[in-house]
Amino acid sequence: MSTCSTVSRELDEPIAGTAATARTWLLLEQPGPWGAKALTSSHLDPALGGALEAAARGTGVRVALIRRAGRHADRRVPATRQVYAAHTVPGNVWLHGARTADPERLLDLDFAALGRGEPGTFDAALGGRPHEGDPLALVCTNGKRDRCCALLGRPLAAELAASGAEGVWEVTHLGGHRFSPTVLVLPWGYAYGRAGAPALEEVLHGAREGRIVVEGCRGGSAWERPGQSAELAVRRAVGEYAAEALSVVRTDGAAPCWEVTVAHNADGRRWVVEVTQGASLPPRPESCGSVLGSPARLDVAGIRELSVAALAS
Repeated sequence: MSTCSTVSRELDEPIAGTAATARTWLLLEQPGPWGAKALTSSHLDPALGGALEAAARGTGVRVALIRRAGRHADRRVPATRQVYAAHTVPGNVWLHGARTADPERLLDLDFAALGRGEPGTFDAALGGRPHEGDPLALVCTNGKRDRCCALLGRPLAAELAASGAEGVWEVTHLGGHRFSPTVLVLPWGYAYGRAGAPALEEVLHGAREGRIVVEGCRGGSAWERPGQSAELAVRRAVGEYAAEALSVVRTDGAAPCWEVTVAHNADGRRWVVEVTQGASLPPRPESCGSVLGSPARLDVAGIRELSVAALAS
């Protein structure tokens, strides 16, 4: 029986505009097995996991669990755990790290401030500081959510770790099982689908240089999904790959059609991108074992650069 990722790949389903949306990511190390809803079904205290979910709701913060690649069943919890916070909005991109022996200290965070891109609450509560190593590569490996994430994600994470790539972690959930293996690169917040080790090594090389690779990119998590599609389309159209060069500054309309304004943060150019939503056909499973459906797909219908006169008016 074909997996959801095999069917999606065979049907060449587009992946732009499918990344999870989060301005800020909060990551807590939690070894051992993960359930489908990992924050409340792992070896983490489920009461703590539920409290973290509640605290993050509506703030722009997404909480996930991470673990090192390799064997994980019944691995002992380390005396201190790694914690990361990353803000992904251009102009204020940062990645801070900390270690804590008491994960309940995460409840001391001001989640609203964290979602606004203020790292002070993380540093004060956890003794955090700016991350000085390589970018993080978070590979979704949670087979309890979808078997493709384990079958494809875990070998990819292991291969990257074995190659000497630093910053490789397994993560609980990035959405879009049918695009497995899926990877999120921080601090920039760009997600990738159908990722292979050679291509991902190029992605990480680019990330170290502050450059975005658009091939295989699902979008930047700082933006809602129409904005993800629009921003990637502008990057391709004008050949702009600097990580913080573009911002989504306005989205007009509603499904099935939006006009998204993308701005160049350095030279002031602006583009209006028409993004349309349709149904992916023929029907296919959105996850392994699910009924056949027609998941929404986003397509770019046109890009128009605004004139100087239009910008002045």
